[in-house]
Parts: sequence; C-alpha cells; structure tokens
Amino acid sequence: MPFPSTLRNPAFLLVLCAGFTGLLRADPLSKKFEIDFYRDVPSRSLKGLATRADGRLVAGPVLTELEGAAPADLLWSLEPSGDAGKWLVGTGPDGRIFEVTLDATRSSYATRDVVKLDDPHVFALRRLSDGTLLAGTSPRGGLYLLRDGKPVARVTLPVDSIFDLLVLDDKTVLVATGNPGRLYRLDPAKFAAGGIVADKTPDTRMLADHGITLFGEIRDRNIRRVVRLPDGRVIAGSAPKGNIYAFPRDGGAPAILQENRDAEVTDLLPQPNGDLYATLVFAGSTGEARINRPKAPAGPGAPAAPEPPAMELIITPPSADKFSGRSTLAWFPANGFPETLVTRANLAFYRLARRGDTLLIAGGDSGEVLGYDLATRTSLTFAGSAAAQLNGLAPTDASAGRFLLIKNNAPGFALLDFSATGPRSAETRRLDLGTPGALGAVRFNRLREIDPSRLTLALNTNFGSDEIEGWSGWSTLATGDGGWHGEALRGRYLKLRVQLAGSATGAPEIDKATLFHLPQNHRPVLVDFRVVSPNYGLIPAPDSPASTVVSLAQLLGRGSSPGGDSPDDKKKSSFLSSQIVPQTGIQIVLWTISDADGDNLTYTFSLRRDGDTAWTDLAVASHDSYAQFDTSHLPEGVYFTRLVASEQAPRLAPDRLTTTFETDDLVVDRTPPAILEATVQREAGSLRLTVHGRDALSLLSGAEFNFNNGVHETVEQPVDGILDGQEESFSLEIPVSRVADATSVEILLYDAPGNNSARRVDLPR
Repeated sequence: MPFPSTLRNPAFLLVLCAGFTGLLRADPLSKKFEIDFYRDVPSRSLKGLATRADGRLVAGPVLTELEGAAPADLLWSLEPSGDAGKWLVGTGPDGRIFEVTLDATRSSYATRDVVKLDDPHVFALRRLSDGTLLAGTSPRGGLYLLRDGKPVARVTLPVDSIFDLLVLDDKTVLVATGNPGRLYRLDPAKFAAGGIVADKTPDTRMLADHGITLFGEIRDRNIRRVVRLPDGRVIAGSAPKGNIYAFPRDGGAPAILQENRDAEVTDLLPQPNGDLYATLVFAGSTGEARINRPKAPAGPGAPAAPEPPAMELIITPPSADKFSGRSTLAWFPANGFPETLVTRANLAFYRLARRGDTLLIAGGDSGEVLGYDLATRTSLTFAGSAAAQLNGLAPTDASAGRFLLIKNNAPGFALLDFSATGPRSAETRRLDLGTPGALGAVRFNRLREIDPSRLTLALNTNFGSDEIEGWSGWSTLATGDGGWHGEALRGRYLKLRVQLAGSATGAPEIDKATLFHLPQNHRPVLVDFRVVSPNYGLIPAPDSPASTVVSLAQLLGRGSSPGGDSPDDKKKSSFLSSQIVPQTGIQIVLWTISDADGDNLTYTFSLRRDGDTAWTDLAVASHDSYAQFDTSHLPEGVYFTRLVASEQAPRLAPDRLTTTFETDDLVVDRTPPAILEATVQREAGSLRLTVHGRDALSLLSGAEFNFNNGVHETVEQPVDGILDGQEESFSLEIPVSRVADATSVEILLYDAPGNNSARRVDLPR
C-alpha cells in the first residue's frame, strides 16, 4: 500500500477521500500560518517597499519627513511659486500664505511669510501666467488677487467659502464655492482693475463690474473640486451629497455623472484621453461628518456666525474614536459608465496624482499613502507618514518620481521619492497565532528578481497581546533548507521584519510568507480521522436531477428563488460526490471563482516550468472548476501555474471580461528521497528505530516500518517536532514483545508526492 501523502488542497481531500478510511492519516502536529503583507503590514512600517493587494511586497517609494518649523496649525493648499524648489502654501486659522523652500539634500524646509489675508482659512491658491496669485478663503468667501505679496484686488462673494480655482486660459478662471454651491467665471484683468472691495458683493451687476459672472450652480451645498476635460466640459465634485457634475464648456445647467449620498468629492484627476478619476469620502453609518468647517473668530461686536455648511474640507485633530466611514476611488471612462476601483473602510482619501500607470492617493487617519496600478488593476500601500492626515500631494520632479506631501496633525511636509536607493524594509503589525507554541521556519512561496542572500528576516515574539510590554526583542533568522529559521523561538504573538539589502533593480517581488509552528500541546479530543494518498484520479459524478422537494430552510436561504438549490450549487453537490480511484502520476487541481453578476465562466488552466518561457494549456475553455492531468511526461521541477477566467454568453461578446490569476506553484517530483542513515537500538524492553534522509525537491512526509513478522507502523512526526524540511529524521519506539519473532525490518522513507526509498535492517537479537 502506498504511503499516504497530502495533496495541494486539504479541503478537497477531506471531501474526496472520506470513503477511503483504510488510507487515512492524521495531519502533522505542526501548523502553518500565512502572512499576507498587504493585510498585515501598516503603511508606517514600510520603507522603500510597497504592499500589493495579492499579499506581496514589491518595490516602492521612500517617504522622508522633512524637518522644519510648521508655518501654521493647519495647512490647506499647495501651489508652485515659479522658482525651483519653492512652493506657496495656504494655511489656517490665521489666513496666511507662506513660501516654503525645500532642501532635499538635508531633508528639511524653511518658510517665509508672504501675506496675511482677512479670512481665517486659505483653501485655494492658483498662480497665473503673469506671476500674480489668486487666493480663495473661508468662511467669508473672499477672493484675492496678489502681486508681490500684496493684495491688488479683492471681492467678497455671496458665499461662505471658496474651495477651488481652475485656470481655463489667460482670460478665464473658474471659482468653485460653497454655501451655495456655485461656479463663477472670473476675468483676471477686469478683476485686477476693480481694486479692493471690503464688503460682501451680492449684487450680480457689481460682480460683473469686477469681471465675475455666474458660470453654473448646483443644488448641493458645496462644490469641492473643479477640473476640465479635454473635450471642454467642466467637471465639479460636491458635498455633502458627493455628486459629480459635468458642465458644458460655456457653462449652464450641469448633467450628473454620478449621484451619491453622505459623501464628499475630495479630488478629481482628468486624463488626456478623456478619462476621469475621483476620490470620495463617505460618512460613517452614524451620519458623522468626517470633515468639519472651523468657526470664524468672533471679534467685539461681531455678528453671530451663520450655521456652518456640512462636510467642508477642514481636518480636525484626531479623536479617540476611529473614523467609521469609507472612501472610494472611482473611474469615469471617456465613453463608458463609472466603475469603483478601490474601496477602503475606516480611511479617508484626500488627494490624487499619477505616476506612469500608478495612481497615488494621499489619505488618513494614519498618514497613509496608497496606490492603484492601472495596468494590473491591483491596489498598493506605500510608505506612510507619522502625521495623521495627508491632504496635499504634488509632483516636485515628475521624471524622477518625487512628490511633496502636506501633513496635518501634526502639520508639516514630507517627500515621497520613488527613485531613492538604499536598504528597504517592512514590518508586520502584531500577529496572533491563536495559541502559544514553538516557531519553526519562515518560507516564501516565491521570490522574484531577488537573491535570497540579500534578504534578512527577524522575529519578535510575545506571550501577551500588549503592544509594548513583554516582547522578546528581535531575533535574526538563519537561512537553510530554503527557509529562515530561529533558535528556540516561542510565543503566541509575533512581528516579522523583512529587510532587503542593496538597491532594488528590476521588479523585485516577495510573495506571501508561511510561518510553520508547533502549537502548545493540549489533551487530545478525537473529532475526525482521515488518511489521504497521492496518485488518485477523479471520476466526476453526473449532475443530479432537479429536486422536487424544497425545504423551508432552502426557501428562506435562497431569497427570491423558491426552487431550492441554484444550478451552481447542484453541480457542486454532484461534484463532491465524485469518486476517486488509484491512478499513478495523476494530478488534480481545482478552484472556486465567484462572479458578483452571476456570469457564466469558462476556465483555461496552464503551467510553465521554471526557466521556460512557453505556457502549456492543460484545460482550455472548460466549464469545470477543476482539472486533472498526467505528470509522468513532465520533466521534474517547479512549475508556475496560471488560471484564466472568461465571461461567456448570455453576456454580449464585446462586453465580456477576462481575468488572469497567478495560482500556486506545482512541484513535479518522481525522484525518491535518499536515506542517509538507518539505525536500530535496543533499549529496556523496546527497540528504537531511526531513519534520517533528504529529498532534492520536496518536503519529507514520513516513514513506514515493516517488520518481517507482519507488524507495520507509520511515523509522520519528525524528531525535531516540526514537519517543515527537505531533510528530516523519523524515529519509532516499539515494545520488543511485538517484534520478538522478527529478524529484520524494511524501512521506507516518503516525500510529499509519495516517492519512497527503502532499506532493510537486521534486528539485534
């Protein structure tokens, strides 16, 4: 009888092999814990690396906190000053504009006070082609034109706030306002000639005399952002509903591109091809306002402040309660319908920028910098800031991949540099194994374009959940047997640190990690016992006929369909009743794909040997969610696998989507392990038999001891306690009374695919 061995999918084995109780075996005592870097590494623990939505570490930027005295408590708007390395920043609550000079070599900045305006907050800045500067303020809606640091024109619009400014040409600037939500058309030359008007100007004729006319308005309270598309349409994002509007190029009534509720459009990013990207922040379920408007300072005799409009962009100091809303990144194709690309809960998106095929998102509550890869449609997390929120993002050197960030809580500036070199590192948050135990090897599913010698791994362990107290200190892991190992590491909680030495070149990737561990030993409780052997083929069961009986549970569980199980459920139920039969060399793979729309799908499964370039299709346009194939003709080695899911009819052909998934590696191994040593020792009343061996490709899985008097024993627990290596020792202790009439024993050593080597050893008399 062949030695039992685990196939690649344990859940599948438990179902398919339930009827083969004569071949069952217990799982090894050691367990595996998967570390998903995208889920388990916070942005503040990244340096020079990024995490990707598939759980991998990839090359990323370095975020440097710039040293310098913050010019104000709140930093709002960012605009190039016209001189290299210098920026203009609008601030609050004193209504000042500062010039910031960056010194990237010293990672510092210096500020110079440019002007103080009469309103508390400067939300919008825009530098014009003649060197003058437009500024929009809140809460009194002041619009300023500045030349050489001095106001030369000012009008107080009949609004509370000015949120954004859009330069269409030398003669036209659009002004986005709040309470009410309007777009004004501004003629800069006529505005400059009008001089300074101290009081509010509600009269449209007076506004026209200063070069200000109404371009369009919306029913929502505020227009938060405004941009122009290549076709001339003007796009505006609102709050507190979070609608996105499209105005004709010459103004007028807008069309609604997307309607929302309880949201704020925090940024819009148009593209040369007519596409548009937008970030939206949605309030929490309790109706909380993520972003609040400050109160105007009350002077002696000042009138009472009006009721503040909801959802205007003023970031308040972080409270003890975490933001419970969500944020989305939406894509508006030039000739299509909008799609949601990214949704993140408990996190706010503030500003957008683009670098190549990557969208950059500055956010909060923990100073996150996020990304979205447009080519692969995957989310990224980059190195984050020590500040709570990042509400400004602008390129300082687009060709080199450098971006300037505005920080708030605490205020300041940071530099995001994609071209920085040097060591790169990532550290996980506190991870819970569920129970205390001994830690074994850390292994990666795959490393791409990385020499393992450049990787340094360290573990920090704890038996308690406190973030500060009780930690063991960092232990550097030693490499060996294709993994990273520590000495006598124990605990329930752990943190893993990954460091990559040298400068990253190409496109290095570090796949998800697996930590092998031996949980604390508890008293046994028998729940189930199953044994699984390799080299079995699948005989699919025919689809079951439609059920004529519907239970109450089926009716309540299926919602609108009273017909019982869906066709997919029936097909799955039939598949789980399939038979398996011994068949040497056969490999089975299976998968589950979920489609939110219920599309019909076909699958193409392929593999490629490591080092080759061509893919071999093993299943093409299959409707089945599994594939079985013969590996006897394949050369031994590691194979990459690929699964392509394609939508089919009744969806129309032009609308069908195809998605490619990189799936788990496959090892083809027909070479038996080598037995390096086999010994028998006689002890008081018992015999101790030990076999030590090594396999070139696969992990070892156990040993059999067949005595020539008919006694048979199987051992799957290695001597070191953790079944995690290609080189292991297995030991059996058996009473002499059971093998008293035996003269020799045949020892078989097995690897994971089921290959075995044998050695016969004489028993001592």
